[in-house]
Amino acid sequence: MRPGTPASRGGGTSRAAGEERALTSVTASDTYEGDSAEKPQDLPRLWHITLSVSGPETPLSEVRRGLEQLAHDHPFLLTSRYADDHAEIRYWEEARDLHDAAAVALRLWGEHRRTAGLPPWEIVGLEVIDRQTYHQRIAEGYGPPPATPVGVHPF
Repeated sequence: MRPGTPASRGGGTSRAAGEERALTSVTASDTYEGDSAEKPQDLPRLWHITLSVSGPETPLSEVRRGLEQLAHDHPFLLTSRYADDHAEIRYWEEARDLHDAAAVALRLWGEHRRTAGLPPWEIVGLEVIDRQTYHQRIAEGYGPPPATPVGVHPF
């Protein structure tokens, strides 16, 4: 206990000097008690992902081949644009929440670098937005237009 603090707060038991207080965890379900509380939905949602990567110059044919292989291995990829030192991949991801969608997106390049023959570039940008925000941006004329044509294209 700190000097000058009461031995008990709200009628709890007091601890001896130097005794550690036990920590307890709260599960997500503990936060939403009672019938009137709104419980979160654990249903997956669609998230629009834009992953930007960059690194040392690589022959365009190698970049294109790697991105085409990635698209073949993972047909969920909408479009990829590339140059000899950077690329952008856009696709839809199904995930429970933004954190899960971002985690999957951040692993995509590194986990498939070897199998798809991707350049040794690093992730330099990530945007994850929900479906409603994506469509709202398009309707208001902001952001990139829908990914057309689908596929792998130079910048």
